[in-house]
Amino acid sequence: MSRFATAALAVIMLVGCATRGANYVPLVDMKNRDPATFNQDVIECQQYAKQRLDAAGGAVAGALIGALIGTALSPRGYRNETAGYGATVGAISGGAQANETQEVIIKRCLAGRGYNVLN
Repeated sequence: MSRFATAALAVIMLVGCATRGANYVPLVDMKNRDPATFNQDVIECQQYAKQRLDAAGGAVAGALIGALIGTALSPRGYRNETAGYGATVGAISGGAQANETQEVIIKRCLAGRGYNVLN
């Protein structure tokens, strides 16, 4: 199997593992808080986060950009290999950044509703 195919397979596996993002539930100080209200607030904040690019989409976008940059910057004989590495690095970076963005949205949303977000 070529290195490009191996890198593409790694990207597909990374995209499949990207499940956290908008489903994230931060640790919150629940002292004097109603759990039912908190659960509803979390669901609403997760809906806001889902409006942003999800991890799978971020990984795919990162993979495409990484492959294009890798192809453009590599010497002629190494384009497939460099594109594969670029796709892998781009997928990891894009997926992680999208997850982090969604988690920040959820934390800020809950903090804006008066919760003391601990993590």
